[in-house]
Amino acid sequence: MNARWSASGKMQAMTEPEAESMRVTAIRGAVQAENDADSILAATEHLMREIIEVNGLEPDRMISALFTTTEDLDAEFPAVAARRMGLNEVPLMCAREIPVPGAMTGVIRVMLHTYLPSGAKARHVYLGETRNLRADLDAAQ
Repeated sequence: MNARWSASGKMQAMTEPEAESMRVTAIRGAVQAENDADSILAATEHLMREIIEVNGLEPDRMISALFTTTEDLDAEFPAVAARRMGLNEVPLMCAREIPVPGAMTGVIRVMLHTYLPSGAKARHVYLGETRNLRADLDAAQ
């Protein structure tokens, strides 16, 4: 059986043509913030809105999101911003990045698992200086 989650958080069966036309993918993104709650929330919301817009995402197609922060960001959970945006039915988790010496600081990253139409290419979103983290990606140019 092919299934998907509805906007109300209930599993619904996908029609066969719908299931065949969708695939699971992970969309990556990053943004920088200062270590205060308002900055973390604003930056995370900006990042999520960009990812949603450029990929044409719908909340009921989102599977889960993993947010990470560099060790210097501890004033707020990035997932709070996603909840404030209405992503209440999407499972969210926050974690800490490995503190690699010399790595960029003040970074919030996300990996969003979602359904996309089979022919659609995931567009990753790296904002501001975080474009330097993944200059190899088309969306980071």
